[in-house]
Amino acid sequence: MAYVRKIDPEDASGLLRRVFDTRQKAAGRLWQIVAVQSLNAASLRDSMRFYGQVMYGDSQLSRVEREMIAVVTSQANECHY
Repeated sequence: MAYVRKIDPEDASGLLRRVFDTRQKAAGRLWQIVAVQSLNAASLRDSMRFYGQVMYGDSQLSRVEREMIAVVTSQANECHY
């Protein structure tokens, strides 16, 4: 298994702290997909904005269809979703 260096939530500050707090509040926990992007806070912020647009923005796909695509893709990649 690959090892990805990350910043622990209790050590986060500035932009990273704000992103972590926002994600924690939204999901009730800090998912690993968020934590592994912690070394570049601006990139993490933008990634979360992109995710929000893809999953919740205007689309011809329903929310359920988008979630189903995410689950199937994660399973095909052997990634816990």
